Amino acid sequence: MTADDVLRAARTRAKILDGLARAERALFTRPAPKSARAQMKFLRTREKGSTKRTAERLGVSLKTVQRYLSGASTKPNKRLKEALVQETESEWQPQVRAQARQRAASSGGLVISCRAYFGLGPEGTSDAGRVRDITVAVSPSHAAAITAAQEEGATESDLQEAVAEAIADAYFRQGGGGRAGLEVKFADVEWLNITF
Repeated sequence: MTADDVLRAARTRAKILDGLARAERALFTRPAPKSARAQMKFLRTREKGSTKRTAERLGVSLKTVQRYLSGASTKPNKRLKEALVQETESEWQPQVRAQARQRAASSGGLVISCRAYFGLGPEGTSDAGRVRDITVAVSPSHAAAITAAQEEGATESDLQEAVAEAIADAYFRQGGGGRAGLEVKFADVEWLNITF
């Protein structure tokens, strides 16, 4: 793989993970804490009361965490604000997320919408590679593979392959109808949305 391929794969993985995170946020039954102080308190609770582990998790000093917990500081810089939101939402309502993943893997599947390059066949044919907008419902087995890859921290290529295979089966192969062996190239993802 060239350096460009590695960078492209990393961007695709980030878009897939972001799509899954947005899908999970849409399921929250209560809003996640919004203020920096409330987010710090929540994260400290998740770290079993350890201010030190909270600071390490956010990549800040112990004094910074203490200032936000006491209310002395209220406006975090951009990097800290993003870290607080990301870490809070990653821990918020884990049972709701687990139930959604279980439902997707057992009966509901996922709906994936994206704009990306899909290559199917040689140039000059209707199957030639091009950028396509696709919205497709993927099967529970593919949903299970995608969420398992997310939970296990899969590499860029593994996660991209799981999503590509799900889209290929549902959209291009349509359950195997005469095109079961069709190879589909999935790359250059412009945007990607996932719903449970």
